[in-house]
Amino acid sequence: MSMSINIEKCVGCKLCMKKCPSGAIRFKENKAFIIDRCTSCSMCMYSCKFGAIGRIEAETGVEALTDMLAYKGVWVLSEYKAGTIADVTLELLGSGRQLADSLGVSLSAIIMGEDTGEAAKTLIEYGADTVYEVEHPSLKCFNDEIHTDVFVQLVRMYKPEIVLIGATVYGKSLAPRAASKLNTGLTADCTSLEIDSERNMLLQIRPAFGGNIMATIICPNRRPQMATVRPKAMKALEPDRARKGSILRPVVKVPCEVKLKTIDSITRRIEMTNLKEADVIVSAGRGLGSYQNLGLVKDLARVLGGVVGASRSIVDAGWIGYSHQVGQTGKTVRPKVYFACGISGAIQHLAGMTSSETVIAINNDPEAPIFKVAKFGIVGDVLEVLPALITELKSRWGSIT
Repeated sequence: MSMSINIEKCVGCKLCMKKCPSGAIRFKENKAFIIDRCTSCSMCMYSCKFGAIGRIEAETGVEALTDMLAYKGVWVLSEYKAGTIADVTLELLGSGRQLADSLGVSLSAIIMGEDTGEAAKTLIEYGADTVYEVEHPSLKCFNDEIHTDVFVQLVRMYKPEIVLIGATVYGKSLAPRAASKLNTGLTADCTSLEIDSERNMLLQIRPAFGGNIMATIICPNRRPQMATVRPKAMKALEPDRARKGSILRPVVKVPCEVKLKTIDSITRRIEMTNLKEADVIVSAGRGLGSYQNLGLVKDLARVLGGVVGASRSIVDAGWIGYSHQVGQTGKTVRPKVYFACGISGAIQHLAGMTSSETVIAINNDPEAPIFKVAKFGIVGDVLEVLPALITELKSRWGSIT
């Protein structure tokens, strides 16, 4: 759907321009016209007292099918900051490679920045067949309007059928803006992606209804199919230094007049638990009984050289800070070993840790859902098992830290 203006009925009152939240209406010779940033919210139509503004519904039938068939390929939007490619980009390339191979199409990456250096080559090493590289001084720092505008231009130019974006602060800002401009759907915070082989359609899987179910979402009638994916939900491929690919530098128009301008970028070092990079995570749940018993989890993490994680329930209870939370509303992690201590395994928590290589669960309920994803399970009182486990590990090889 898009908006249109009947010039004959427009009287130049400018009510529509005042009501437009996107600043998408301009006037020339006292007549309104709509520019590219229109989101089709219809506020202008409702404000017009002269019936000069209306909707143009999306095409249907054969014409729509023909248009959809013009879209080919899988794209990953790279997050490039301070000369570094974000880990989530490499993870998305791993998933994108599988999707592209299933569809028999190419995998491409977009990278935007002031000076991207050798980043394009790195993207090829991690699975991209083609990299679209856009360099401009205005792209040095992330700007919602500028980056979205350039991204949308590239999508309209090359027409990918699938676009994957990291569910980071940047990605969550850009993706909905772009989806609105492209008049397509967007599934946020996906934890898994698959291809429906019968329809060649992207299956976008994510927790829904407060994490109580896993929903599979499709976008059957619009292209591209867009999804943001949580960091650590996917696994990056091993880099292939000998891999060859194409680096293209398309000509785009970088907007100069934008509402949001970046004056300066300040980086501060914040002491936080680095759950996403940890090889060993020992997570605590309500089964510990009280805050005082949290020390057992900390002791085990210290012996193993790991970090402490937590379920939402004990974070909400104030036992430990939010930076330790694992799950749907916390962090998604992928450690080599994940200890679940007194955690029942609600789907909200499982959404953040099921990608762990080895899950070890300790719970006194043999029917606890956590045991369904655990490689090793101990049915018993966590307050008895943890001290025995800590003592045994210390006697064997002491504390790593």
